[in-house]
Amino acid sequence: MLPSQLSSGDAIADRRVDYARMLAEAGDLPAAAELVEQALELVPSWAAGWFQLGEYREKNEMLGGAVAAYRQVLSLDAEDAFGARLKLALLGAADVPDQPPSRYVESLFDAYAERFDEALVEKLEYSVPGKLADMVVGLGPFELAVDLGCGTGLFGAEIRAVTKRLEGFDLSANMLAKAEQKKIYDHLAQADLSLSEAESGLFDEELPRHRADLVSATDVVMYLGSLETLFPLVRDLLVPGGHFAFSFEEATGDQGFELRESLRYAHSEAYVRELLALHGLETTSVMRTDIRLDRGEPVHGILFLSRKSLPERTLLRFDEPAAVGR
Repeated sequence: MLPSQLSSGDAIADRRVDYARMLAEAGDLPAAAELVEQALELVPSWAAGWFQLGEYREKNEMLGGAVAAYRQVLSLDAEDAFGARLKLALLGAADVPDQPPSRYVESLFDAYAERFDEALVEKLEYSVPGKLADMVVGLGPFELAVDLGCGTGLFGAEIRAVTKRLEGFDLSANMLAKAEQKKIYDHLAQADLSLSEAESGLFDEELPRHRADLVSATDVVMYLGSLETLFPLVRDLLVPGGHFAFSFEEATGDQGFELRESLRYAHSEAYVRELLALHGLETTSVMRTDIRLDRGEPVHGILFLSRKSLPERTLLRFDEPAAVGR
């Protein structure tokens, strides 16, 4: 649950959920769920409480009860800040959405921002920024790089020395605030990569199309699902010959993308290659690697480097007379 939304506004209900958390940590999930149910009798419109109840029921294999709780969350929070739709999809009670709720992703990283660097790098052994930077720094220096889903600036710090101008975009205001503190970026702004070009926040009169010779997306694709909006955005950000560097978790099935228990999406290499080709991006380098730990286990992923095709040039045919001297 998100810290900013833990409180119900009722001290007794909050206290019962605190006790429930202690019981759950001790392994008594039925008692934990019962205490949350008692709290919800006092505050029935508390979306965070219903989500917590759903999680306790799910862990206790009370799947019907978990589905009912998650549906109650959606009835109280249409923007779905907790990702209840994703939970329902994993339980087989709803179709896997093409995109996670934007409010869920924003809330997740707003809550995570303060401890993001320490948790991701030191505890989860997140290594993508350094590995992806190794793939691109030799292509620089870059006139302008656009770091999509820049977070706190982990990748930006890796490429700052080879970039004349660096722009960072993220959905989370708190992550952008942490990036601002590092003084890495020349421009920072909010953007939603699940939206169309006109709505995304990546383009305006001062931020034109076809302006970047490098676009990056580290640990971003897994929070998008369908990539049907991302690749057109990247294509329209890049100058001809510009590079797109990104990472994704590798799917185990043959579908284009799949939702995992982590509530992140994994993608198939074939799906990614198909979209790259569709939007005029040729693959230039690929690296398979472990990108982080999840519950103590390595998460396998792929790092991709691609290049936007140059426009075709008109060639002089040898059987045609040259115009020179006429």
